[in-house]
Amino acid sequence: MYGPVTSYPASVDATFYFIVAVSLFFLLLVTTLMIVFAVRYRRSRRPRAEQIEGHTLLEIAWTIIPLLLVLAMFHFGFEGFRALRSVPEGAMTVKVTGRMWDWSFRYENGREAAKLYVPVDRAIKLSMTSVDVLHSFYIPAFRVKEDVVPGRETYLWFRPQTTGPADIYCAEYCGQRHAYMMSEVVVLEAEEFEAWLAAGGEEGEKEGVPALLARHACLDCHSLDGSPGVGPTLRGLYGRQRALIVAGREETRVADEAYLRRAILEPDAEYVRDHERNMPAPVGLSEEDLERIIAYIRALE
Repeated sequence: MYGPVTSYPASVDATFYFIVAVSLFFLLLVTTLMIVFAVRYRRSRRPRAEQIEGHTLLEIAWTIIPLLLVLAMFHFGFEGFRALRSVPEGAMTVKVTGRMWDWSFRYENGREAAKLYVPVDRAIKLSMTSVDVLHSFYIPAFRVKEDVVPGRETYLWFRPQTTGPADIYCAEYCGQRHAYMMSEVVVLEAEEFEAWLAAGGEEGEKEGVPALLARHACLDCHSLDGSPGVGPTLRGLYGRQRALIVAGREETRVADEAYLRRAILEPDAEYVRDHERNMPAPVGLSEEDLERIIAYIRALE
């Protein structure tokens, strides 16, 4: 189990261990009684079975005791749920966007980041939505998980108590690269976080194009150094003749800006000969980012 890095683990873990302990106790009890009764009351020792009408005290006991245990589980679980859903006043809000297959985080001053940076010992509210399919935002070390739904805003909150990194996962299957939909939350000292946040400016810090390509999973198939991959390399691509398959026919076209734009936005319309036709259309790619990618490819010689 991850250590107590937020205010949640103590209550969440206590409820978890309580349920596991009760379950193990009854598993051992029932299994032991089954073995004892199977041996002690086997047919060879008691050929004639006794007819027992019932036992009132025993029946009351095995009704009341499990009921009390289940009510205790509900009580601990509900108290934990209330704490998870009650956001303290003054919590810092971060906008979270999920898309196939990455997370992005936007702060109140406009700065965007691919990792979640937060200050230690401060309540953080994540206001989350998805631009494509259902995702689930999950930080195991913080004991928080919440569905991220297209067209709907969901939320969770936490108060980190120690500095350092923790992993972020998508816990809802969302397509081919679901397993790669990971990020990181980095907990900083308050002064260090304020300096990081201020460095972004009101418009936020622009992401480098290689990082942008990686975030949209382009580099999983296309290389930047000329090495072969699932798809053609991006180095030296611009301005060259490309042998394409268009509507089932082979054609040759120049890889100019119009071609690059079409190849990125409509990958199924035409594809490079001798390569698989399996490139997905980008989701959440802005016009500005598209122009930056095209300019970057043009400069890769």
